[in-house]
Amino acid sequence: MNNTNNLPRRIAVMFFGLVLMGLGIAIFKVSLMGNDPSTAMVMAIGDKIGVPFSVVLLVANALWFVAEIVWGRRYIGIGTFANWFGVGTLASLWIGGINRLFTVPEAFLPRLFILAVGVLVLSLSVSLYQTADLGIAPYDVLSILLSKKTPIPYFWCRILTDSICTAVAFLFGGLIGLGTLVCALGLGPFIAFFSKHVAAKLVQE
Repeated sequence: MNNTNNLPRRIAVMFFGLVLMGLGIAIFKVSLMGNDPSTAMVMAIGDKIGVPFSVVLLVANALWFVAEIVWGRRYIGIGTFANWFGVGTLASLWIGGINRLFTVPEAFLPRLFILAVGVLVLSLSVSLYQTADLGIAPYDVLSILLSKKTPIPYFWCRILTDSICTAVAFLFGGLIGLGTLVCALGLGPFIAFFSKHVAAKLVQE
């Protein structure tokens, strides 16, 4: 991949991925079946203290960024800040739009279908964001740094950081459900599929 010649394409793919990431988070939220661990934690804290999700996410990213700037400067790029300052706002806008346009059914099967759509959208968004290779989000870098500093494989480091977020979300009264479990353990294969068959083709010239 020629990282110089296709920079505009990679930037476009990254921003498209972030827009979809906001939509994916919103779909998980309205499904009422639990968000991904870090989002569930941020939403739970925000609901508890009465602060909007986007504001709490900005603060959380600032705290996580301390670790990134101290131990992982090579992972910092335009994508780091685009994710930091953009995803929370995009998710809030998507949530507001969805709530105005649709009434989510209370029955389990329709909500399960909504969750499945959310899994696909979020997986696609992550594949686009990561394949663009323009910097890693402050939260996502934590498990990478932990795997670099310890003999623990990345997979288990990610499970650890996600588990901590899930525990904090639970302590703050957040919604922990099937969606949280799926995000913590099951997005990998979908992300890999979209990275190979969609994101890589969009990034390449």
